[in-house]
Amino acid sequence: MSTYTFDDLAVVMGTYNEEQAIGSVLADIDRITDGRAEIVCVDGSDDRTPEIARKMGARVVEQEPQGYGVAVKEAVLTPDRPVVVTTDCDDTYPMEFLPKFLELINEGYDVVSGDRISPGAETMPTLNRWGNVGFARLASFLMGATVHDTTTGMRAYRRDLLHDIEWTENTGLSAELLLRPAMRGYKIAEVPIPYRERAGETKLDPFSGGAAIAKSIVKVCLEERARW
Repeated sequence: MSTYTFDDLAVVMGTYNEEQAIGSVLADIDRITDGRAEIVCVDGSDDRTPEIARKMGARVVEQEPQGYGVAVKEAVLTPDRPVVVTTDCDDTYPMEFLPKFLELINEGYDVVSGDRISPGAETMPTLNRWGNVGFARLASFLMGATVHDTTTGMRAYRRDLLHDIEWTENTGLSAELLLRPAMRGYKIAEVPIPYRERAGETKLDPFSGGAAIAKSIVKVCLEERARW
């Protein structure tokens, strides 16, 4: 089995009007990986986000805004490097965990998922936190296996897995990216991570967005159970 290094790593994200945070996120990735990781931003912004990203060496793929999942699906399928890490561009996720995620991929895991919920996620709005707990319980019930955080934005994947599965969800894509591999027998690790207060405004309505995510979890789990 290959031993992957930061030269084999792509860090990807969907970006939409994140000029307040994007510079800090990209600087963190460069610092942690010694500038060796490829960075891909799929961007639908009308502010300075793409300009800042390009100046800092990121590859920017421009896309009309079509929702979270459309951007992130494009982002995870774009790189050629064998390990792909997703993150959000709001500076909430700890890039210091990139070495740990890469280490677990090298140990044979196919997906390494950052679990914000188990450590407490105190900086997350209460409604969002309880919603995420509910999503995890719903998914665990339908899967017949325990997961702690279905909607985290920080995960590492083997690139081949991302191209072997057909992804169908938009708002619920982050859950789908965990649930389909888990239910197909891929090796999954959840790693507790700290979660910081976001920079900038959230774009997801907790009620309509939450309903869409719950619907995706049910749909994906039922589809995967039908494959058994």
